[in-house]
Order: sequence, then structure tokens, then C-alpha cells
Amino acid sequence: MSEEARAVPSSTILMIRTGEAPCEVLMVERHYQIDFASGALVFPGGKLAAEDHAPDWADHVDAAPGTDDQAYRIGALREAYEESGLLLARPRTARGPGAPLLGAAALQPLLPHREAVASGKASFLALIREAGLVLALDTLTPFAHWVTPKGMPKRFDTWFYVAVAPDEQIAACDGSEAVDACWIAPRAALDAAVQGTRKIIFPTRMNLEMLAATDTVEAALAAARTRRIVSVEPQVIRDETGALILTIPEEAGYPVTREPLEGNA
Repeated sequence: MSEEARAVPSSTILMIRTGEAPCEVLMVERHYQIDFASGALVFPGGKLAAEDHAPDWADHVDAAPGTDDQAYRIGALREAYEESGLLLARPRTARGPGAPLLGAAALQPLLPHREAVASGKASFLALIREAGLVLALDTLTPFAHWVTPKGMPKRFDTWFYVAVAPDEQIAACDGSEAVDACWIAPRAALDAAVQGTRKIIFPTRMNLEMLAATDTVEAALAAARTRRIVSVEPQVIRDETGALILTIPEEAGYPVTREPLEGNA
């Protein structure tokens, strides 16, 4: 019997803003040569790096009281920086939960280092420390927790966070893992998936459904802050006709809890 694949710790961030629609979310299109979700429209995110767990981060983060998921939050902000160029950080000299975030001009010197950080050739912690910054972990609100079902060849233990994008910063894809970056209303992304103009994998689509249930950035944040996070590990069952159905727990609060397995593999 083959050994069960371990669920790899991962983080994803729903970066939202008020734009042409009352609530838009940043999504990136994954490169077609990547082995997982190639060509799919996703939120910035990925596997945690060993450095995300480094104890030295303690002096270089603003964290909300009681935060026990620091590595996941660091991973989410690192992935957003790598894939979109957005960075939720503050000057160390003006730190503190709720303090203003880094502007576009102050971020500019850090952007040339994105590729080196993403490839592991440069330390994200060293970059933040040498730039005199702290990561604004307090800006992240837990949104969802998904675990890839047992039996799958690749498994991820993923925390989804939601945060408001900095006003002055401009998102741009990295051209490596992501080949496109766009701000899109959640319902518009879902409609594109139905029409077949965009590929969106099941967990991403379900979290777009959750986000689309609120109309504005403020409402999305308020809902996330009050929602009880229920871990979701999709299951495959057979319905009364014998068809394979993908299910998720009703108590997780998603508007859709059952779908045919076909097309969601």
C-alpha cells in the first residue's frame, strides 16, 4: 500500500478593494506549465516556506493579540508579494496594529527582489529587516480552512485570509508562477467559470461564492470576522442515482455544498 500523501501547510489571500465594483478581489492566472491548477484563476498563495516559521520574525511583525497562526499569515503576505507585488507592511518606526501601510513609493525598492525571494535565492525575512519594515499580520482576517481529501496525490492544508489592498500599491503578476493579474468582482469570476472563459478549481470557486454573498468590502470583512471557521475536507459520495457527488460540510456556511464530481477533479 502506498504511503498517504501529507497535507502540506499552505496559505492563500483574498485581497479585496472597492473599484469599478463595490467589492473586487485580486486573482492571478497560474502558468500553464505548473503542475498544480495550471492555467487556473486563483487567489495569490502557495506552500509555506521554512523561513515563514523562523523565530526571528517576532521582531518584524505586527500581530493581533492571541495570534497563533503567525507562519500561515507570513506565508500569505510573502506569496502576495511574490505573485502580485503587493505588500502589507509598515515602517518599523511607525508600527502598530492599525497604523498606515506602506505606500507605492516606499515599496518600489523592494519590487526587484520578488523573483529572488520566490525562487529561494533571497531571504524574505532579511529583505523586510533590511528595509526597516514590519509585516502587517493584523490586517489579515481568517476566511476559510480547506484540506485536500485523503487519497489525492497532492494534498494541501490551506488557510484562506481576507485583507484590504493598500490604496496606493499596484498589482502586477510575476510572469513566472502567474501570467496574469486582475481585479474582478467575485460574481463576474464565477460567471466566467460557468461560461468556460476562465478555469477555476473547486476550492477557489466555493470561496468566491462565499465572498460574493456580501456586497461590499466592509460587509465582506464584517462577515469574515464573525463567521465561525469550519475546516472543509471535501468528500466524494454516491447519490440515489449512483452518481459521484462532491460534498462539503453544511456547517461551513457555503451557499453550495453538493456538486457532481465531474469537472471538479
